[in-house]
Amino acid sequence: MNNISIIIPVLNEADTIKKLLFHLIDNASLQNISEIIVVDGGSTDGSQDIITSLDLNVKLLSSSKGRARQMNAGAKVARGSILYFLHADSFPPNRYDQFIINEVNNGNNAGCFRLKFDSNHWWLRLASWLTQFKWRACRGGDQSQFITRALYNEIGGYDENYIIYEDNILINELYERKEFVVINKKIETSARLYRKHGIWKLQYHFWTIYVKKWFGASADDLFAYYKKHIC
Repeated sequence: MNNISIIIPVLNEADTIKKLLFHLIDNASLQNISEIIVVDGGSTDGSQDIITSLDLNVKLLSSSKGRARQMNAGAKVARGSILYFLHADSFPPNRYDQFIINEVNNGNNAGCFRLKFDSNHWWLRLASWLTQFKWRACRGGDQSQFITRALYNEIGGYDENYIIYEDNILINELYERKEFVVINKKIETSARLYRKHGIWKLQYHFWTIYVKKWFGASADDLFAYYKKHIC
C-alpha cells in the first residue's frame, strides 16, 4: 500500500505554516499520510515555536539553510513510499493525497499539480493556465513535487549545489527519464514575491535565470544573479 511523506522546507514562515499544516490535515485521508515533516533552515521569526505549539503529529527537523539541503534532510528520515515536497506558501487541492496515489498506482512515478496564484492579475492567471500543459518551461517548485522513494533514490535527490533552481534541476532529471505527469487539479500558491518586486520585473529575472541555465550557467552563477536582483 502506498503512503505519502509530506516534506516542507521552511525559513521564516510564521505567517503561513499554521494555516498550511491544518490545510494538509483537513484535505486528506490521514490513512494515506505517513507523516508530515517540516525542515527548518534556521528561522528567526518563531516558526518553530508555532509548529511545536500546535500539538499536531508533525516532525520538526533542523537543517542548514537551502531548500535542496532541507528537502534531502527530510527525505532521509521519511518512511513513506511516496515523497511529496511542498513549499510553505502553497496549498494543494482537496483530496491531494488520493490524486497522487492514483497517479502512482497508474505507473506515473513523479509529477505535480496545476498552479493557481492568489492573484487576479491577467499575467499570473495566464501563467497559471499554462501550467496544465506538460511543457518543461511551465514547471516550478510552487506546483509541488511528488516522486516515489525508489525514483528519488535513483536520481540521488535534490542537487545541493543549487541554492536556487533546485526544483527545476530535479524536474529536468525526471523529464529526461520521461517520468512526469501534471495532475489536472490546482494547487494555490502565494504571489507574494511578485507583489514585493513587481510582476514584470520579477518575471524578467526568472526568465533570465532560465535562459542562463539553458546556456550552461553554473549553480553559483545562478545564485549570484538571484542574490543581486531578487533577494
